[in-house]
Amino acid sequence: MRESVTLTEKFFEVINHEGVVSIVSWGQNEPHIVNTWNSYLHVTNDERILIPAAGMHSIEADLAKNDKVKLTMGSKDVQGLFTTGAGFRIEGTAKLLATGNDYELMFNKFPFLTRVLEITITTLKQTL
Repeated sequence: MRESVTLTEKFFEVINHEGVVSIVSWGQNEPHIVNTWNSYLHVTNDERILIPAAGMHSIEADLAKNDKVKLTMGSKDVQGLFTTGAGFRIEGTAKLLATGNDYELMFNKFPFLTRVLEITITTLKQTL
């Protein structure tokens, strides 16, 4: 069982405003980075993040060797720690889903996806 990570009101405020999400994975060699949008993130009742994946082939290869990922995200439209603009760094474990209820839920919202990237959050830190 994983330790509970508290997803804050500020986190939900940020993902309700558009911004870029960067997802970093790494296998044996160099890290890979892909981007998506805040509006593509779906947070489940048990606080996993689901992200539609149409490409993400580098992440898929990395996850076969290392299931850890890091994400950064933010929005300039949300009041942050110091000024306008709030952002977060997320660490967690990931897997790609090609079937199941979570896949169907996301496919209904994003019919372009081929898989769903599921992130189980281990740490969440507000950086801005």
